[in-house]
Amino acid sequence: MAFTVNIYYTGKNGSARKFAQAMIDSGIVEDIRAESGNLRYEYFFPMEDEETVLLIDSWQDQHALDLHHASPMMEQITQLRDRYDLHMKVERYISDASGDAALNDSFIRE
Repeated sequence: MAFTVNIYYTGKNGSARKFAQAMIDSGIVEDIRAESGNLRYEYFFPMEDEETVLLIDSWQDQHALDLHHASPMMEQITQLRDRYDLHMKVERYISDASGDAALNDSFIRE
């Protein structure tokens, strides 16, 4: 079952944005996106909170995430988080394919 993890990275003096940029510049983001089972890995910036970065991280299943967590790149990510002195809040959402998605169509503009 697919799921999404939202991670809010919060720091001081722009450190969360610097962390996200370092993740991109180092190639770690592309490596994660290339991992088997990764469905989405994107950073977003809340408009009303310049000290927080939101990571939306989606995986095919728990096994894929477990493999990611066991990979050598997790040490690199941990080192970057420590370098930028970030704190984290994590939310986890399970994808729900039930229901009639067509009911939402009138609210969506493509």
